[in-house]
Amino acid sequence: MGGRVRLALKIGQGDLRNIHRHAEEAYPEECAGALVGMDVGEVKIVVDVWRAENTHEEERSRRFLIRPEQVREFEERARERDMDVLGFYHSHPDHPAEPSEYDREHAWPYYSYVIASVTQEGVKDVKSWVLRDDRSGYEQEELVR
Repeated sequence: MGGRVRLALKIGQGDLRNIHRHAEEAYPEECAGALVGMDVGEVKIVVDVWRAENTHEEERSRRFLIRPEQVREFEERARERDMDVLGFYHSHPDHPAEPSEYDREHAWPYYSYVIASVTQEGVKDVKSWVLRDDRSGYEQEELVR
C-alpha cells in the first residue's frame, strides 16, 4: 500500500445503533463483530455490521477474540453479496474508544477498527482507527454518517 492511509469510513445510523446495542448487551465484557461493505477508493462504505462471538478465554472484559473460522465465514458471506470485510468493531467497557497495545498487536493494516467506549449507563463514544502499514500505531479515521 504505502503512502497516506485513507481516513474515512461511512457508516449509517442504523449500523451504529446495532454496534451500540451489541456493546451494551455484552457489557461488562467486550463485544466484537465485522464491518461489511465496499471500498470505493475515497472512502470505505459500511453496508452492514455482523456480530461475532467473543471467544477469548480469559479477561473478556478487556479482550476479544474472533475465531479465524468465523472471519473466513464473514469473508465468504461478504463475497457472495459482492462486498468485502472492511474491518471490525469491538467495545471497551469502562475505557476510552482508543486502541490498546493488545489491539495494536492483533490488528492488521488496511482494516478499519471501530471501538465503542461503553459503561453501565451505555455507549459514551465511538471512534474508528486504521493501523499504520509499519504497525507502529494507528491513525484516527473519520466516521462519516
